[in-house]
Parts: sequence; structure tokens; C-alpha cells
Amino acid sequence: MSDLQSNQSRPLIERIFQLKEKKTTIGTEIIAGGTTFLTMVYIIFVNPEILSVTGMDQKAVFVLTCLVTAFASILMGLAANLPIALAPAMGLNAFFAFSICSKYSWEVGMGAIFWGSLLFFLLSLFKVRHWLISNIPPCLRAGISAGIGLFIAFMGFKNMGLIAPSPATLLTMGDILSLPVLLGSLGFFVIIILAARNFHAAVLISILLISLLGLWLDPNIHYEGIVSLPPDVTTVVGHVDLVGSLNIAMTGIIFSIMIVSLFDSSGTILAVTDKAGIADSKGRFPKMRQALLVDSFSSTIGGLFGTSSVLTYIESSAGVSVGGRTGLTSVVVGILFLLVIFFSPLAHIVPSYATSGALIFVGILMMSSLVKVDWHDLTEATPAFITALMMPFAFAITEGVALGFISYVVLKAFTGKFKDLNICVVTVAILFVLKFIFIDH
Repeated sequence: MSDLQSNQSRPLIERIFQLKEKKTTIGTEIIAGGTTFLTMVYIIFVNPEILSVTGMDQKAVFVLTCLVTAFASILMGLAANLPIALAPAMGLNAFFAFSICSKYSWEVGMGAIFWGSLLFFLLSLFKVRHWLISNIPPCLRAGISAGIGLFIAFMGFKNMGLIAPSPATLLTMGDILSLPVLLGSLGFFVIIILAARNFHAAVLISILLISLLGLWLDPNIHYEGIVSLPPDVTTVVGHVDLVGSLNIAMTGIIFSIMIVSLFDSSGTILAVTDKAGIADSKGRFPKMRQALLVDSFSSTIGGLFGTSSVLTYIESSAGVSVGGRTGLTSVVVGILFLLVIFFSPLAHIVPSYATSGALIFVGILMMSSLVKVDWHDLTEATPAFITALMMPFAFAITEGVALGFISYVVLKAFTGKFKDLNICVVTVAILFVLKFIFIDH
């Protein structure tokens, strides 16, 4: 009885998020939530811009992106108590806008997003996804984590302009003396120096500092007021064509959406929970089933309300890196996204180069997973290497995961190490081969 009374006497927020058990504080979680928010807030501008090329109302998509992101992140925090935020997936929104909608209307295309996401949810509901994650070999998990780190660091370098496209060499050095590169680099060094001195708010301070400097020095950054009323969303909500998207011609598209959702989100969850130190040697973590159900269910909500699939965001690692350990971090992220709906003019003063340093910093942290790979065993090292490198090279997380699984099975089979194979890895490798043969071509 005394234990029960003691538990009831604790503050509600402590009982919900178990802050003391997770060795964190409300202040740390708020800073972590703010940090994660600032590294992923770009989605409220990028997602509407991408989806608008299909004819969707850009202003409505802006509001819906904020609402769905807030809903999914808060649900993750309350149901799974994990510092993981969710938002419309960048890869899938581009796939939707530039591939699906080149042949179909956005209403039908978004219907396909819904059905693919529903299949993704069913995989989670019937524990197929849980079984999959638990059976991924350690070298592939390390490769996935490192690959996503490289991918996100690549985006950081690109956002600040340090790397640029080149017709001769594919990539080249950008204008190193340009204002975005200088400010982005300054932000990066501020983070590294403060983090090396064990200052948990390093990322948040860097983003705020560079945003203020950008407002002062960058003529493209303007103060446009503080508050604005949210636009109407009825131009998008209720227009998704669920019936029209259920036809044979859309089967391959729906399957592709399911596959991309499965491995993009699963890979990200593995990476973030590993970085937070809450995953065991097999990639399992507390309330894993709830977390997988929340992110897959949120994905169906995204398709239903017209924001594309909603998946776990790798930027959650930024919040984890400054001490976020509980779902309170995710709830803070969700609340901030709700506030952005009304304070959208202020959000414009956070340029992409202000968050570039944070993305590169997260990439550095996530690369550390490669120390877990047995580099003396080529059948372990090669799949990890291929997985990690192909994500940024192919500019797609799914392709990196696919080639990692396939190479793992091939190398283990032809070197006689059949005991290292399990039905999960072999099945996934075969499915990826079939995807490359029948869907990608």
C-alpha cells in the first residue's frame, strides 16, 4: 500500500514519463524536444512545396503537416514513452509527387499512400515487423545506423551549400565564402565545441544563434510578424480517393509504399533507440510494439488526411544527443508543431543552414555504430559497408537496406556460413530482389 501511495504522490508528469527511472529531468526533455523540433521544422515548408506540384493546396498542406506531425509525435510520447518524433516522410512525398502523380491525380495517388500505409500498419499489428527487427544481424543494424547518419550529414552539407551538384563529377565543393556556408559552418563548430565541453543544449543554442545572425545578415531572411490565422484545410481533407486507388494498376505502387515505409521507419527507429542507449543487442527496446504500432498507424493518418506517409524522423537523434530519453521529448515536439500553425511567420527566420550543423553533428554520432562491426570478417564487414555507403550514394535509405540484406545472404551462403542466416533475412533479401526485378523496372 505504501508503494502505491508513494507512486500516487509523485507528480503526474513523473508517473507518465518515468523521468527519474530514465535519469532525466523536465528541463532536459524540454530542451531535447525543442532541439528535435528545430532540426525537423523544415518539413512544414518543404512538404507543402513538394506536394503543391500535384495541384494540392499548399496552404492547406502546411496546416495539415503541422497537425499530423503533432498528433503522431504526441501519440508516440504518450503510448510508447520514447523520444521519437514523426512527420511526413521526405522520400515518400517526393515519390508521391514526382512519380505517382505523373500518371494519376493527387486524390488517387494519396489513396495509394493510404493503402500502402495500411499494409505497413498490418505488418506491425501482427508482429511481422517486430519479428523482422529482432532478427536483423548486428552488422546490418550497425550499417543502417551509420548509413542514416551519412545520409543526414549529407543533407546538412547540402543545406548549407558546402557541397553542390556538378555535371562533371556529380558533386563538387560549393562557394565556401558564401553566407550560408559560413554561418552553417559556424553553427557546426559551435555545436562541436559546446558538446565537447558536455553542454547538453549545444544544438539548440547553435540553431538559435545562427537564425538570429541570418536575420541580421541574410537579405533573404525577413521578419514577417508573429501570428497568423491558420488557412482552410477543406480543399484537401475529404478528397482522398480510397476507392479509385484500389485497382490492379496500383498494386506495384502500393507494395512499394509499404516496403519503403517498412524499412525507412524501421531503420530509423533502430538508429535512434540505439543512440539513446535503450535498445539491447538484438535491437529490442521497451514498449517496442507500441512504438511500431504508433508510427505505422500515423502513416495511415497521413495518407488519409493528405500529407503523405508519416514516419519516424531521424532528426529525433538530435534531441537524443542533448539528453532526451522519454516520451516527454516527443510531446514537446508535438506541442511546438501545434504552436507553429499560429506562429508561422516566425518559423521563416530559421533558415536551412541554421540546422545544417545539427544534422552533421548527428551524422558524426551515428557513425560510431560502425565500431560494433567485425571488420576482420569480410562477410560481416562488407554488408555493413554496402548498407552505409549506398544510402547517401543512392540518396535513398531503402536501397541501402536492400543491398545490405542481399549482400549479407550472398556472402554467408557462398562462404558456407549458413548458421548465420535466418528465415527473416533470407525472405527479406528475396523480396528486395523481386522488387528490383518486377517493380523498379
